[in-house]
Amino acid sequence: MELLGHGYYFQDWHEGFEFRTLTRTVTETDVMNFVGISGMTEELFTSRQYLQEHTDYAGQLVPGALVFALAEGLVIPATISRTGIAFLGCELNIAGPTFVGDTLHVVGNVSQIKPTSKGNRALVRTDNSVVNQNGDVVMTYNPLRMMKGRPQ
Repeated sequence: MELLGHGYYFQDWHEGFEFRTLTRTVTETDVMNFVGISGMTEELFTSRQYLQEHTDYAGQLVPGALVFALAEGLVIPATISRTGIAFLGCELNIAGPTFVGDTLHVVGNVSQIKPTSKGNRALVRTDNSVVNQNGDVVMTYNPLRMMKGRPQ
């Protein structure tokens, strides 16, 4: 019987492999839960009055850290469930604002696969773009992960 939802092994990918995730709409509840648990209670994220009086933004802003977390929540189950070993780091750039009500997806491209000298694993880097419903890239990041190889 085939197990559904299992991620890719590093051998299943090649440099240049491209993917796109499903979508996720950011809600006000997402923002309030995130700022409450993280302590990011900045008025930019919690006060509509502050946004109206002190910024040019027309909508409720979403913290970049939450956008990253949602992006990873779209990528991980679709690509590396049970095959990801470690997140080793990334460069992350905010390219534009994300607002409550925006619907996001991630477009990724495998840019590096480097088998390790020990074990059946590799370092895999992807170049990921978080894209909103208008086709605007709101974030880019390039995670380096250690991934399992296909069982021998």
